[in-house]
Amino acid sequence: MADQAPVFQIQRVYLKEASLEQPNSPAILLEQEQPSVDIQLGVEAAPVADGVFEVSVTATVHTKIKEKTVFLVEAKQAGIFEIRNLDEAQLGQIMGIACPQIVYPYLRGNVADLVQRAGFPPVHLQEINFQAMYEQQRNEAAGASDSLPQ
Repeated sequence: MADQAPVFQIQRVYLKEASLEQPNSPAILLEQEQPSVDIQLGVEAAPVADGVFEVSVTATVHTKIKEKTVFLVEAKQAGIFEIRNLDEAQLGQIMGIACPQIVYPYLRGNVADLVQRAGFPPVHLQEINFQAMYEQQRNEAAGASDSLPQ
């Protein structure tokens, strides 16, 4: 492995899935109260072929007034990456930090566009520190494995 240079190439970035629901329209649109917004993010990585991986970032935006849903958006933005000649630790960091950083701006744009096309002010997802998110997930996984009975 020492004689082979590391490879990292973006093959493709694409919107894998997107959905928008407005179950309480049109009545909810007449409400004057400010909605609450709950945003959940997730990162997934899976091998596609030898040295080729799909990394996706998922966003769920649930907007409610009281207990009624104004709209619910779920979107998954993915990328296909060729990653070769890296050890496991480096591979994990690339797929957990670098790849999501590349894919996420596309997800942000698609969510904002979808919400705006539905007739609402766009929701702009915040910038994410994927390195901190990756380290937190690793620490939680390490803590969980430490607490397992031997």
